Amino acid sequence: MKKTNKVKIGKITIGGGERIAIQSMTNTDTHDLDACLTQIRALEAEGCDIVRLAVPDLAAVSTIGKLKELVRIPIVADIHFDYRIAIECAAAGVDKIRINPGNIGSDERVREVARVCEDKNIPIRIGVNSGSLEKSILAKYGHPSAEALAESALFHASLLEKFDFDNIVLSVKSSDVKTMIDANRILSERTNYPLHLGVTEAGTETQGLIKSSAGIGSLLCDGIGDTIRISLTAEPVREIKSAKALLKAIGRSEANTINIVSCPTCGRTKIDLISLVNRFEEIADTTLSVSRPLTVALMGCVVNGPGEAREADIGIAGGDGEAVLFKKGEIIRKIPEELIIETLIKEIEAM
Repeated sequence: MKKTNKVKIGKITIGGGERIAIQSMTNTDTHDLDACLTQIRALEAEGCDIVRLAVPDLAAVSTIGKLKELVRIPIVADIHFDYRIAIECAAAGVDKIRINPGNIGSDERVREVARVCEDKNIPIRIGVNSGSLEKSILAKYGHPSAEALAESALFHASLLEKFDFDNIVLSVKSSDVKTMIDANRILSERTNYPLHLGVTEAGTETQGLIKSSAGIGSLLCDGIGDTIRISLTAEPVREIKSAKALLKAIGRSEANTINIVSCPTCGRTKIDLISLVNRFEEIADTTLSVSRPLTVALMGCVVNGPGEAREADIGIAGGDGEAVLFKKGEIIRKIPEELIIETLIKEIEAM
């Protein structure tokens, strides 16, 4: 894993080998304090590490200040064009500012935002996507290519660097998965700033998770990326559930979770494995807690049971109306089909 610069966002630190932080963004009206507060608390309860809010005008800044008194989760102010909003959000105690320095006007305005953020130790996230490229860069490359996105991000960073500001997080996103992957690989080679990963405008919960898993997952497996957001056209809490599932799938979750291994079933399967796995997954996600990460296997037959799943901490392999219970590939005993879930839960709770 690449060791990027460490950046502190409220109580969370990203970069430098710290754990991957999960982010989301509210979709409530930032002028509506109660709606924002309710949604942020739901996100925090689901395991969100950092939350971003759109701050479209100066009137919305007051919500930021009030929220800082009511929630513990770090808050990022998402600002476009108006440097005054960035300055006021800094004064209100926001934990990070998302702004593109090239979009807020003169050098003096960039200098003022950099100075305020430096004084208050507030990092700035530079966010570039396919629709926000400068005309000169777009003309140079002809389209929003990976090289164009990376060059734009580094250009915006340079506008802050000339005022000795380097408390920076970079984010380059695209709705095209391959472009997003390539752009972040370029940035990882050219800079040590921590990278915020995401596939923008990824779509519905199903489609968005597929695209995000391909894009974010491939980069994280290569050791690239420090914080992530899975953008979905869905309720924000679904983004957190999806992000946690992705991190668990690639072995980057530090939580004590249950990793379920199950086969797709075939003609050898003699138990109702699909229903069993769905029931067990629901219990694992809602009521079953473990003191360490566990891999639990639910396999359809002995062919795919203790053999293929021998590395699982515990599991079952179906027979004809029954299953065998095994631990680390060693068969323990047989279980009637109707007692599979009950027995598996008791065994896990005793581990």
